[in-house]
Amino acid sequence: MSVIDRLAATPEILRLLMEDVPEDVAVAKPAPGRWSVAEVLEHMSHVEGHVFRARLDLILETSGAEMEPYDEKAFDAAGTYTGRDPEDSFAHFEEQREDAVELLRDLPEGALERTGVHPALGAFTLRNLLHDWACHDLGHIRQIAELVRAGALIPETGPLAAKYSPRP
Repeated sequence: MSVIDRLAATPEILRLLMEDVPEDVAVAKPAPGRWSVAEVLEHMSHVEGHVFRARLDLILETSGAEMEPYDEKAFDAAGTYTGRDPEDSFAHFEEQREDAVELLRDLPEGALERTGVHPALGAFTLRNLLHDWACHDLGHIRQIAELVRAGALIPETGPLAAKYSPRP
């Protein structure tokens, strides 16, 4: 599976994970300082456009372009990810992802070797960025899976719940 195929698969994986998850579970924070499913989805939607697509576009426009850092903690503290409807966040993420994948599938020969420069991390290729994008997805897929497991599935296991130690 190519990295572009992995990026294309993320919305369907998320859709399957979230199927039939009650809204109260989707918006419940598992602990102070931890994100709910809804907040994770809004974060994913936000970084899709403000980090990954923005960096992709900059690199395609100018190889060697300097990237703006993204301060996730500052956006979180400002409430950027809070109070959003999970369905709206997911729909926005999915639309952005479909557009990005379409662009990525049509990249010209050699485009993956174009570069960007992160102020703290240095130079990286577009190929590196795509793999970072997929790593980011998988981390949040795992996070959402654990939130769904802890909030929607384990409570329905009855006495069998005693064998689980969720860490959402």
